[in-house]
Amino acid sequence: MGIVETGLKRRARLLKEALRPPRQLTGPQDKQDKTAAKRPKAAPPPKRTQVVDYNFPIKPRLVESPVFVIASVRSGSTLLRMLLNSHSRIRAPHELHLRTLGVQLTPGFSEQSMAELGLDQVELEHVLWDRVLHLELEQSGKDIIVDKTPGNVFVWERLKYAWPKARFLILLRHPEGVVSSLQNRKSNTATRQELEANALKYFKPLEKARRTLDGLTVRYEELTAEPEKVTRQICDYLGVAWEPSMLEYGDHDHGRFLPNLGDRSDKIKSGRIQAARTFEGADMLSPELAEFAAAWGYA
Repeated sequence: MGIVETGLKRRARLLKEALRPPRQLTGPQDKQDKTAAKRPKAAPPPKRTQVVDYNFPIKPRLVESPVFVIASVRSGSTLLRMLLNSHSRIRAPHELHLRTLGVQLTPGFSEQSMAELGLDQVELEHVLWDRVLHLELEQSGKDIIVDKTPGNVFVWERLKYAWPKARFLILLRHPEGVVSSLQNRKSNTATRQELEANALKYFKPLEKARRTLDGLTVRYEELTAEPEKVTRQICDYLGVAWEPSMLEYGDHDHGRFLPNLGDRSDKIKSGRIQAARTFEGADMLSPELAEFAAAWGYA
């Protein structure tokens, strides 16, 4: 009786499995996406200028002259990076967020060990950042790398120190364009006053960088109105020949559109350069924003 009962149970189990709807196969990327979705949302890094002490000499760099875009949020940096990434010699990946990529040394152990090698936490982070840039160049097969992370405005002085031969693209947009873009985001719940305060956190260090660095200034409005002219200027600054294919950025692979790594709007996904919304003067701006509009030639 026991054997018969066991056989019936086994047949019932096999029949149940046979009638079960097929499972959806999941690959490694699917598992990563599900894992990422379960993680609690991380707090964004503080929007303030990063001040560090430099106690050790700079180590030799694998990438001697990286290019950093210094810009505020919502200023067209994703479009700029897509155009540059469409060049055969320029690698402009998604936002790298180097300022949030750090190391931790244990006092008395790794701290002392690294000091004997001429490294402290700050310089060790610079070595790590440099290696990340170098890896990206190696994987892409290109020789010029561009990082367009908006958070670069808070560490431009550190970037300049870490790479004395670094090159900088200063990207500007009319202050009202930046605030309006923030306001039009689907996820926006902030007031106009809060949005202006957010923009000002970027504008203040951006203006200091513009006045200090020997870089190339680019205006988003001009980039969209005269893309060939502006990209030619950028190529001249970077020392590469201009390529017409840069303007057809939709024909190239730029990776996935992911949160916190750049613009994901339908406009950027269209693969076409679209004219920026323009604003005349600074009458619609608060006094603080109007100052930046005037300084940047918009008023």
